[in-house]
Amino acid sequence: MRNKISASGQFAIGFMLFALFFGAGNLIFPAQLGQYAGENIWSAIIGFLITGVGLPLLGVVTIAYSGNKNLQGLASRVHPVYGVFFTALLYLTIGPFFAAPRTGTVAYETGVLPFVPEGFEQTGLFIFTLLFFLVTLLFSLFPAKIVDTVGKVLAPALVLLIVILLIAVFINPMDSIGDAQDSYRSGPFLTGFLEGYNTMDTIASLVFAIIVINAIRAYGVTGKGEILSVAVKTGVIAISLLAVIYVGFSYLGATSVTTLGLSDTGGPVLSGAASHYFGTIGSVLLAVMIILACLTTAIGLITANAEYFHTLLPKISYKTFVVIFILFTFTIANFGLENIITYSVPILMFLYPLAIVLILLTFLSPLFNHARFVYVATIAVTFLIAIVDGIKALADSLEVEMFHFIKPIVEFYERILPFYNEGIGWLLPALIVILITGILARVLNLSTPIEEH
Repeated sequence: MRNKISASGQFAIGFMLFALFFGAGNLIFPAQLGQYAGENIWSAIIGFLITGVGLPLLGVVTIAYSGNKNLQGLASRVHPVYGVFFTALLYLTIGPFFAAPRTGTVAYETGVLPFVPEGFEQTGLFIFTLLFFLVTLLFSLFPAKIVDTVGKVLAPALVLLIVILLIAVFINPMDSIGDAQDSYRSGPFLTGFLEGYNTMDTIASLVFAIIVINAIRAYGVTGKGEILSVAVKTGVIAISLLAVIYVGFSYLGATSVTTLGLSDTGGPVLSGAASHYFGTIGSVLLAVMIILACLTTAIGLITANAEYFHTLLPKISYKTFVVIFILFTFTIANFGLENIITYSVPILMFLYPLAIVLILLTFLSPLFNHARFVYVATIAVTFLIAIVDGIKALADSLEVEMFHFIKPIVEFYERILPFYNEGIGWLLPALIVILITGILARVLNLSTPIEEH
């Protein structure tokens, strides 16, 4: 008889996935989007929801649908070496290099810094991140308890805190929606689409999917079809919560400009809104909300990284990797949020197209008989465009002149690639290559056996 997961079990896993996705950055970016999108908020939020909600759901479903037990197995459909390269870089990006340190710094700067005396900011960051990552360490050393601790306790508490603030916002908005700013005037949809990259949730979904599938199997479900079905249901639970919160905080941002003024980031918007509605109690409420959001995300990131690299290098124990990554993450966090964001944007501009194309290839794979050369050709074309986008974004982040060797390539791409200046110049070439190579695979009857590894 086939085992089934009860509705309560599905909700527990869905809340766990939501909590793993949802860090403080997911509060900040929608609030900032709302402020700058203004009257064009609905076009912008649709674009944001595609990359901030839709693609993360597809990422979770992709791993379950593929039959592969991990991301490396899926990426190895391109080539085994590429599988290790792509997977390791993705894990490090959402782990100790960028996303994990960001959880600590965002929690500090938006939730704790307002209470720190002037002149003690760096000391406060050191003390807070030390305590924050010690707690992360304790949870990460015992990952078997992650469904109970995250799914049944921390996530519902986090949702409750957010709902309290959003109810106040919708019942009594601070002001009317303001005017659109900057690129949100001319291209709100595409601007919102690219803003969704900053959540890192699409690339994280390819990692968190493994945690979800393992949690499903822990309930005794082993059939591929049933695992896929439950993964879809729990994924929908998680992304529905995300979508509601994204829309709510975007509306908060859009109605806050007159009262709070335009902010460079969403942090002051949230702290200002909490103070506006609830005074000092609101500031404390925000601090608790931010710390819970970041803590749950940090636990998931460190756990996933340690599990993967232990699989890659089995002579080094899981717990040793946890300690190594916590120490590295703590160190990076103390360089500050601004530096982390500066160097993360170029990596995201490089990784996101590769991740999106891999997801697309996985679902289309049966149509071209899983032929490896379709994977290779499509990823190669995407790589050549994405790597230039990453280098270009690095120059922009560092506010330096574009590197001389890259200028002719950028100018060439600008001339021939539709939507290149909008940041999605890779999309049409990838689709064309899939179409052409896919037809060739069918005509020539080419196929590659797919291993579930």
